[in-house]
Amino acid sequence: MAILMPKATAVWLIDNTALTFPQIADFVGLHELEVAAIADADTGTQVRGENPLQSGLLLQAEIDRVSADPAARLSIAKGYSVPVAPKGGRRYTPMLKRANKPNAVAWLTREYPEMTTKQISKLVGSTKPTIESIRNRSYWNMANIEPGSPVELGLCTLNAMQNEIDIALAARAAQKAAEENAEPEEEKNFLGM
Repeated sequence: MAILMPKATAVWLIDNTALTFPQIADFVGLHELEVAAIADADTGTQVRGENPLQSGLLLQAEIDRVSADPAARLSIAKGYSVPVAPKGGRRYTPMLKRANKPNAVAWLTREYPEMTTKQISKLVGSTKPTIESIRNRSYWNMANIEPGSPVELGLCTLNAMQNEIDIALAARAAQKAAEENAEPEEEKNFLGM
């Protein structure tokens, strides 16, 4: 099992234990030379040590046991599970790319008008009021918007955009088929039904 923040854990183990470089390297998943470089302050000087005892990754008894035997290897504490970042939610967009969101929204609403506001919001990360104001051309900075593909602007991947486009096109086709199959109300009344 890979541990989170291997360099930070290695920094703490180097500074606070008598473990050998091979023992630390084996535990954190780095090469022995990387651990030696961290110890020599060649790399990792900006990395703050992460205490594996506080997170429950290691027990002090395990560190003491392995420190006494150079051939022994550290093992993760029983019951410890690596924290997993939650999926979904908001993703971080760098400051330089945030100004491109209205451009991407304008391009999507022009090229794929069948896409819903929710789909565009999910794809680009813009707010629903912004998307609606761009869609009806009442956006405060509409004169300066230069429509551009969200993929080219670096706001989403091509696969993600293609997936949303496919969903929108399928929904439009289903709606069109439902409208064609529906019998108008006036015809029903004329036939005596």
